[in-house]
Amino acid sequence: MSLIALDNVSFAYGRGRTILDGVSLSVTAGRNLGIVGESGSGKTTMLRLLLGLIRPSAGTVRFRGAALDDGDRAGLRRFRRAVQAVFQDPYSSLDPRQRVVDIIAEPLRSLGIEADIATTVAAVLAAVGLPPEAARRYPHEFSGGQRQRIAIARAIVADPEVVLADEVVSALDLSTRIRIVELLKTLSARMSLVLVSHDIGFVALVADDLVILERGRIVEQGPTRQVLSRPAHAYTRRLLDSTPRLPTFSQSATA
Repeated sequence: MSLIALDNVSFAYGRGRTILDGVSLSVTAGRNLGIVGESGSGKTTMLRLLLGLIRPSAGTVRFRGAALDDGDRAGLRRFRRAVQAVFQDPYSSLDPRQRVVDIIAEPLRSLGIEADIATTVAAVLAAVGLPPEAARRYPHEFSGGQRQRIAIARAIVADPEVVLADEVVSALDLSTRIRIVELLKTLSARMSLVLVSHDIGFVALVADDLVILERGRIVEQGPTRQVLSRPAHAYTRRLLDSTPRLPTFSQSATA
């Protein structure tokens, strides 16, 4: 079942340069999608479209088969609950004036979800590998990897169907990256993940399917195993060649 889809979507700022040109993809329930491309390829714009933060210049963004409609407040509310995000810099995305309990509980309040805050926050902290007492502390008291776990906890507290993660390990050291990858693998049992990154090696560890984006166009897409073993486009081969260490197929997502 398709959860979110881009149907022949293009995007340009005003009459300026086209950022995305006729792209189509689908986020499928039960499968993780990786979107890979270098800086300037259009990844950030694609992420904003998938989150419903901007509307396409042409084409359609769909949620569960229906076009996103700014006039459908109930439909947009269902979309907001079902689709959450984790961004690259966990420190700038966390309010330094708030305790962790309030940061994580913010989606519950904004979406009008009734829940026991203390119990729910403790549960998601445990899910991301943080102790209950973390709820009483402030973001500056944590390491970069711990702050990313807090950001992930906030994204999953409303029990979404899809979490979109934007360069979530790029600012972390290698050992912390490995731990975050293992966390993402665990979370993918309960929701679909969309991983947006320039690092095809990282994405391949978690994603079932890959989309390769170059200069606003999808040049290749398919099951991860297929793309890694038989890349059809020169740009994909260049990305693979520039990756210092790729996972083995036994480590990467299955096709």
